[in-house]
Amino acid sequence: MGYFLLKAALSGIIIAIVSEVARRAPGLGALIASLPLISVLGMIWLWRDTEDTARMAEHAFATFWFVLPSLPMFLAIPVMLGRGVTFWPALAIGCAMTVLLYLAMVWALGQFGVRL
Repeated sequence: MGYFLLKAALSGIIIAIVSEVARRAPGLGALIASLPLISVLGMIWLWRDTEDTARMAEHAFATFWFVLPSLPMFLAIPVMLGRGVTFWPALAIGCAMTVLLYLAMVWALGQFGVRL
């Protein structure tokens, strides 16, 4: 239980740092948020928990593919905000769009025999 709390606290601290930096300097906050810190931490925790090379490779491979359909959200939200859509609806639409793109990605890769 202590290990789980350590993982949760460290991950939460990173998110808190990003939000505080972004409040003062949005570009710098975005730079920190764009770093694959959570992915790297996830890989560290997974490796520490399993030391399973095949599982680690599968995780990194799937992470690559799931990053791609999440990227359009970061363009759609500022476009919607610029056109007068308020934050919460823009965020909800961006998230829904990302879920649909995830489903499309899984389906499209499945057509080529790639399973995520």
